[in-house]
Amino acid sequence: MTTDNQDRLQALLSAARRHGADAADAILIESTAISTMCRKGVPEGLEHSETVGLGMRVFVGQRAAIVSASALEPSGFDAFAAQAVAMAKVLPEDRHIGLGDPTQQGYFDLGALDLVDRHDAPDLPSLLARAKVAEDAALGVEGVTNTNGASASYGKMTVTLADSAGFVGQYARTSHGTGVSVLAGSGTRMQRDYAAHQAVHLEDLDPADALGREAGQRAVARIDPGKPRSGSMPVVFDRRVSGTILGHLAAAINGAAIARGTSFLAARRGQRILPSNLSVVDDPTRARGLRSRPFDAEGTLATSLSLVESGVLNHWLLDGRTARQLSLPPNGRALRGVGSPPSPGISNLILMGGDIALPDLLADIEEGVWIDELMGSSINGLTGDYSRGASGFMIRHGVIAEPVAEMTIAGNLTDMFARLRAADDLEFRRGTDAPTLRIDDMHVAGA
Repeated sequence: MTTDNQDRLQALLSAARRHGADAADAILIESTAISTMCRKGVPEGLEHSETVGLGMRVFVGQRAAIVSASALEPSGFDAFAAQAVAMAKVLPEDRHIGLGDPTQQGYFDLGALDLVDRHDAPDLPSLLARAKVAEDAALGVEGVTNTNGASASYGKMTVTLADSAGFVGQYARTSHGTGVSVLAGSGTRMQRDYAAHQAVHLEDLDPADALGREAGQRAVARIDPGKPRSGSMPVVFDRRVSGTILGHLAAAINGAAIARGTSFLAARRGQRILPSNLSVVDDPTRARGLRSRPFDAEGTLATSLSLVESGVLNHWLLDGRTARQLSLPPNGRALRGVGSPPSPGISNLILMGGDIALPDLLADIEEGVWIDELMGSSINGLTGDYSRGASGFMIRHGVIAEPVAEMTIAGNLTDMFARLRAADDLEFRRGTDAPTLRIDDMHVAGA
C-alpha cells in the first residue's frame, strides 16, 4: 500500500479544519482503463485512459457540502476547503448526517480478498488478439451471418478514504473482460445475441473462443422467433437475467427507499418474503469478488450480511444517514463517488438455497416461457407491480422448445418473491448472482 494518497487526503482534511469545518471526510479514486474493439477482424476502437477523482465532504454543525475535482495539487487544498466550508454554511441542516461510526470502522484482510491480479496489465495488442479470437469463434458457428463486434478490456481502480476522526484506508481492484455480439439468419429472420464475462483475475476469465461459440450458438437458436399466446403460465429466468429479480429485491430493501416510505416492503422486516429454503446474502468479503472491498464508503469494516435468511427479511441496506433516520445501526453498505454523498447499496449479492436440479425444475411445465433477455422496465417501487419486455423460448412438456420474442411478462413482486423456486445451478459471475428461477402464474402477453 502506498502512503502518498493517504498523506494527500490527510493534508486536505487538515485544510478543511483550518477553514472552519467541524469534521470532514475525503475520497480519492484513481482508475486505469484499457479497451479494444474489433469488427470483422478490423480494429474499431483502442482506448487507454487514466483518471483521478478527488472528493471531500465537510460538516459545519448539522450542515454538509461536497466538493470534487478531477485533479488537484496540494497548493490548491486551502481554496478547495474554503469553498466547501462556505457552501456548507448556506445549506439547510440535516440532523441525520455525520461521519462513519468509529466503533464500526475497520479493515478486512486484503490478502484474503485477493483483488489485484499479480500479472502486469495487458497491452493493446494482446487485448485486440483476445477480441479477435472471440469474434472468430462466433463467426465460425454455422448460421452466424454478421457481427456487431467483440471487445476485450482491462481496468484497475484504487480507492483511498480518510476522515477527520482518524480512519484511513486504501485498496485496489483489477478487472478483465471479454464480450462479443453477433447476428444469425438474414432479413426479417435475423437475430442478435451476445456473450460476455468479467473477472478480477485473468486466469478466472472464460476463454475467448468459448464466449464466441456461446454467442454464436445463442444467436442461431433465436432465428425466426414466434410469439407465445397471452395468458397465465410459468416463467423461468435464465441465470443471465435471474439476477434482475434479486436486483428488484435490493431496491425494495434499500434504506433510502424505506426512509422515504416508497418501498412495497417497508412494513415487512422480520416477516417471510421468500420461500423458507431461500436466503439472500450480501458479501463484500468474497475472495476475488467483482464487488468485494475491505471497507465501505464510510470506512465501516466489510462483513457478510444475511439480508434474507430462510425466507425471512432481516435487514435493510443501510449507510450511516439512513441508519440514523431509521434508528438502526449502520451495516456497512455505503457506496460513494467523488462528487456524491454516501448512499446505501450492495456488494456481491447472492440468492442461495436453490435445491432443484434444472431438469426437475422444468419437468412439470406443460406450457411456459424461458426468459434469457429482458428489455425495458416498468417497476412500481411503491406497489411492487412488475412489467418487462422479454424474449427467449417456449417450454413445452418440460423441454425448452422454439424461440419467442416481442412479449411482455407481468406480475407483482410480492407474489413473485413468495412463489420463487430456485435451481441448484448458482454460479458467481456477475456480482449479483442467482440460480435459474421459476415463478408460476405470471401473466405473459404475446400473440
